[in-house]
Amino acid sequence: MKWKKIGHVLLVDKDIKNPQKLLEMKGIETVVKLGNIGGKKREPDVKILAGYNTETIHRENMCLFKLDVARVMWSKGNTNERMRIANIIEEGERVLDMFAGIGYFTIPAAVHSNVEIIHSIEINPVSYGYLNENVSLNKVENIVSSVLGDSMDIAPQFSVDRVLMGYIGNTQDYIKSAVDALDESGIIHYHESVYEKIKFERPEERIRKSAEGMDVEILNRRIIKKYSPGVVHVVIDAKITK
Repeated sequence: MKWKKIGHVLLVDKDIKNPQKLLEMKGIETVVKLGNIGGKKREPDVKILAGYNTETIHRENMCLFKLDVARVMWSKGNTNERMRIANIIEEGERVLDMFAGIGYFTIPAAVHSNVEIIHSIEINPVSYGYLNENVSLNKVENIVSSVLGDSMDIAPQFSVDRVLMGYIGNTQDYIKSAVDALDESGIIHYHESVYEKIKFERPEERIRKSAEGMDVEILNRRIIKKYSPGVVHVVIDAKITK
């Protein structure tokens, strides 16, 4: 059985015989079986096995995240990537988070960097509500500006130095909007789930195609985690000069 702890909630990957026993673990009040994350709004499929309260506050890297695990997603496997981004943002940068969720990347960046402003877009109204709560919880209201809607349409309205694309799904459809949101020169962090044998080739090709006629410099490429057999979750850092 694989499991992860989010606040007082224990997430497991399959049904178990005596879930009530897990409530004896320190700090655990609820046990939930997590299924797939589905749809454009990234809504989780969950089954409560023990306990009842699925809303919790999770602490990570000196940041607070309030969420309801039955209503919004949480990816514990991206912990290191969230801090990597926070640590490479330069002082005074303007940042756009295209898939903000509850603030997975926005909050660490706002707390740990000297960013000027983060424009955080989220399409799911429930996640958007938690995003705003987390902005307040972490006292970064003067840094984060949140927007409810589809980043494909909204992103090009901004002019920023860095774009975060911390979501895997149909993210390739959003690269053009990310490029359009950049100032004359800027960096995008593009995430994709891809077959391991073409783990960097395909995402880099998609970036170059979306930025056709522009100068594209690949700054960094890394595997974040195994996603499924033969498939990995990767991120490409690309500097684009128009």
